[in-house]
Amino acid sequence: MTKLLYQTDSSLRSFTAMVQAVDAENRSVLLDQTAFYPGGGGQPKDEGLLRLAGMSWEVTKLRRSAEGVWHDLAGEANLPAVGAMVEGEINWERRFQLMRTHSALHILCGVVFRDYGALVTGGDMEPLKGRMDFEFETLTKELVGVIEEAVNREVEKDLPVRVAILPREEAFKIPDLIRTKINLLPPEIKEVRVVELVGLDLQADGGTHVRSTGEVGRIRVVDYKSKGKINKRIYIELE
Repeated sequence: MTKLLYQTDSSLRSFTAMVQAVDAENRSVLLDQTAFYPGGGGQPKDEGLLRLAGMSWEVTKLRRSAEGVWHDLAGEANLPAVGAMVEGEINWERRFQLMRTHSALHILCGVVFRDYGALVTGGDMEPLKGRMDFEFETLTKELVGVIEEAVNREVEKDLPVRVAILPREEAFKIPDLIRTKINLLPPEIKEVRVVELVGLDLQADGGTHVRSTGEVGRIRVVDYKSKGKINKRIYIELE
């Protein structure tokens, strides 16, 4: 299996890895470890390059499999061979924007759950903007303003963001670990990665995050919509 470096250190901008297998038909290589986030949970995949001996390949797609994470490579240059040591380079500007956005959505989730007890019914993001759906019966302009003020108070507190990987049995002893309406963690997952915004939010999550809420920057709630009787959508953007 590919070691997922981003799970324990989201700040990695580059890394070295060994090619474990090559899929010539799909122009793809399987690495023994990677800092590229392959996407999931509403967070898009990373972008970047693999380099070797003066050559470089753009990573166009990341695919999870039973063997690990496959990296699809653009271009006509010959693929690196099995056993080659390659250097991966993350598109850091985009990655850091996604980290800020993902952590901002956790701040929003934490505030809404703490203050109103509303569960998440969906979410999505792209660099510097995202949306989250909650089990709200009523959502007004005034309430949205209160929520915006509350989330930015949590940004100003500069709360530490901590990550841990726990055995499934231990993780599920944590109250309210799953904030989504439906538990999306399949039973075959034996270890659960948890992300904690200390003092505000603690939940199962696989994506990348900043080191503290202060790195998120100001959060603006730019819109809200009703998506059903008890399903309301909040849109945010970062400055």
